[in-house]
Amino acid sequence: MSESPVTRHPTVAVRVGPILLGGDAPIRVQSMTNTDTADVAATTAQVAELARAGSELVRLTVNTEQAAAAVPRIRDALERQGLDVPLIGDFHFNGHKLLQRHPACAEALAKYRINPGNVGRGARRDEKFAAMIETACRFDKAVRIGVNWGSMDQELVVRMMDENARSATPRDNQEVIREIMVVSALDNARRAEELGLGPDRIVLSCKMSGVQDLIGVYRELARRCDHALHLGLTEAGMGSKGIVASTAALAVLLQEGIGDTIRISLTPEPGGSRTREVIVAQEILQSMELRSFTPMVVACPGCGRTSSTLFQQLARDIQTYLREQMPRWRDRHPGVEGLSVAVMGCVVNGPGESKHADIGISLPGTGETPVAPVYEDGVRTVTLKGEGIAAEFQRIVERYVESHYPPAD
Repeated sequence: MSESPVTRHPTVAVRVGPILLGGDAPIRVQSMTNTDTADVAATTAQVAELARAGSELVRLTVNTEQAAAAVPRIRDALERQGLDVPLIGDFHFNGHKLLQRHPACAEALAKYRINPGNVGRGARRDEKFAAMIETACRFDKAVRIGVNWGSMDQELVVRMMDENARSATPRDNQEVIREIMVVSALDNARRAEELGLGPDRIVLSCKMSGVQDLIGVYRELARRCDHALHLGLTEAGMGSKGIVASTAALAVLLQEGIGDTIRISLTPEPGGSRTREVIVAQEILQSMELRSFTPMVVACPGCGRTSSTLFQQLARDIQTYLREQMPRWRDRHPGVEGLSVAVMGCVVNGPGESKHADIGISLPGTGETPVAPVYEDGVRTVTLKGEGIAAEFQRIVERYVESHYPPAD
């Protein structure tokens, strides 16, 4: 892929296990398990599935003694599979106790996620927060200070709402809530630094469920700090609603250079795979030309010229085939993730789009001659006919990859 069209907002690079995020590092994709962390086998299997789908960091719920005790066993099980994906511990309410009582858990995790609104209140809150930061310092771990609008620091909310009410020119309540989110993140980051945690160990997030709220908060957060930023629309929802809302919010911020790591928080369909949110995150970044993960398929939407569903089936099969090959191709054929493939349905745009892609096929529309020309690097190389078009085109794609992306030494 060519140089990114976006100038990134400058942030401090943070090491999380074997990877960097922020600074000049690529925008990272992360996800979160929804298994009971205490179930070592189930959680290991889901982390492995997410990692193989392309999640570069995976967050686990660590809410009980059993979950904390399971974390090092999960880390060991992943390493036996050759997976070194960084694990993030998601702590609420009792994280200070769990990290203190389970040093093996504290060591096995690459990053701790702390929600300032759920740490506690008053002096006890300060003690608990300090205990978690001190553990992070002792084990040299990164920390994400993650503010969520559904669990804000209520003492801060009351104070800032009262101050606004007494103001001669009070602001709209939603505007104040946005400011509370930003102040909470920045104040806690400052406190963490005072306790000895370096800025190269701090990631911030201010996750909201409204698109415009999220955009407004992160613009202000980026303006006021240089910490690495994690983006995500919290409680985005299911299916197309969650995908559209997340894309609408994150695309604006990413285009403005804001964001160092992203998660698409989709509610899975019953029985659906958690990897869907990883794929959506990758597709957002790739569509915006910020990163490449897998060859992209250009396919026409169909119209009255394409009464046959052949091109729809072929586009689906090719997209599935390309994604399934990536674990093998990624190491063997460097650069293949930038491959473009066109699967078109009629003569109107078919030949043109196929010529623009690295490799493309133009299938016959209704009433057209039942042949399918194939183009490679803009040149027509072969014309396919008959029942085996799909299988033959797949073989052509495989040969193209072998010849144009030679194996790494």
